[in-house]
Amino acid sequence: MANPDVPLVKETLRSAKSGGGMLTLLLLVMLASVAGIILGGVLIEEREAEVGGPLLAASILVFIGSVVGLAGLVVVEPNEAKVLLLFGKYVGTIKKDGWYWVNPFYSKKKISLRIVNFETDHMKVNDLDGNPIEIAAIVVWRVVDTAEASFSVSDYHDYVEVQSESAVRNLASQYTYDTHDEKVPSLRGHTQAVADRLRQEIHDRLDRAGVEVMEARISHLAYAQEIAEAMLRRQQAGAVIAARQKIVDGAVGMVEMALERLAEKKVVDLDASQKAAMVSNLLVVLCSESNATPVVNAGTLYQ
Repeated sequence: MANPDVPLVKETLRSAKSGGGMLTLLLLVMLASVAGIILGGVLIEEREAEVGGPLLAASILVFIGSVVGLAGLVVVEPNEAKVLLLFGKYVGTIKKDGWYWVNPFYSKKKISLRIVNFETDHMKVNDLDGNPIEIAAIVVWRVVDTAEASFSVSDYHDYVEVQSESAVRNLASQYTYDTHDEKVPSLRGHTQAVADRLRQEIHDRLDRAGVEVMEARISHLAYAQEIAEAMLRRQQAGAVIAARQKIVDGAVGMVEMALERLAEKKVVDLDASQKAAMVSNLLVVLCSESNATPVVNAGTLYQ
């Protein structure tokens, strides 16, 4: 949230006169003033200074005023805005594209409303587990309040970049790089949730700058070079353990189902020791990394 002690200047949309119509009027005034200057000079030469003098002076002032008035012509391109100031005071913003005329004493500051995207530097930070990682993000943004962008921060482009990098660092410290538990969010495993969280955090930081964050997502994510090899082995070991756990869970379920079906169909009546032997054999077959080699018993199944 913005600091309440810092006054915020809100955007005020302003309309303006047509540039083409005002240019035509100024040109006519200039032509009339030139004619007045010529006529005043002629009257002075004919010893009618009491009429020619004031006419000459007025025509010169009108000509200078019309030339100054040309400075009020302004062109606003599509997806562009002009912020208007009068002697340092904000008076409004023109957002509609076109050719306009405003007070020639207004200073006009151009603000782009186009969508901007940039990628942060590759930063080395520590994740939630303290592991050093490299991370970068792409941020897509645009200006929505030209007054705040112009007067609330010194340079809104630089402000967006610095605050975005700060948000990425803070986000990386709140998640682990990776986890095998699907319920635990991680940078690598929950990209959409992380992107939404990153966009919201950057948006909150840039609210005072009149900027809207349209999208933010991680573009680069890797372990830092000094631990990359060790973390790769750790990641592989964790993946093997997770896979083994699923295999064992599945094998136990299959053994339970086999015993229940045998008892239900009354195919064979097994005592406790026979069930234990059957469970052992089934687990070996189901959990083994290589295919089991069957042994055919040509004699009695149980002695």
